[in-house]
Amino acid sequence: MSTLTIESDIAAVVQSAIEKHGKKHDAFIPILSEINHVFGYVPGEAFREVRKQLIDPTERIFVAESQLFGLASFYDMLSTKPRGRHVIKFCENAPCHVVGGKAVWDTLRESLNLKNGETTPDSKWTLLTTSCLGLCSVGPVVLIDDDVYGNVTPDQLPAILERYE
Repeated sequence: MSTLTIESDIAAVVQSAIEKHGKKHDAFIPILSEINHVFGYVPGEAFREVRKQLIDPTERIFVAESQLFGLASFYDMLSTKPRGRHVIKFCENAPCHVVGGKAVWDTLRESLNLKNGETTPDSKWTLLTTSCLGLCSVGPVVLIDDDVYGNVTPDQLPAILERYE
């Protein structure tokens, strides 16, 4: 895809997100979420485009690219760099850890040959640790895209990953 096409795609996605969520400060995260959903991350060009389309002196809306980048880099559901087609989030908090989480984590890392935050060379998988997913009663917990797996054991991982082939 050429740069011009990417930039025009970004402009269209940003415009659509702003039309959907509005030009208020509380819309910044939903706008960035829409962009993240379409591209799989928030490209650097998107911060400039959001700023450009949000500036409205009559409504006193001003936003810096750095403010938008700060939001995108702070929230775990957003990414400022490309991720794999499937994102695996593994809960690393104590409740999951004490019921076998370390063995599940080690098996995930070994089977995908990834460290935390890495993406496979074919861009299929991204592996991330995350803080509590709020499912402590069914730990260890693995979240793949929007699918939640609880009470996961290392032996279950091959079958779970196979569902995404």
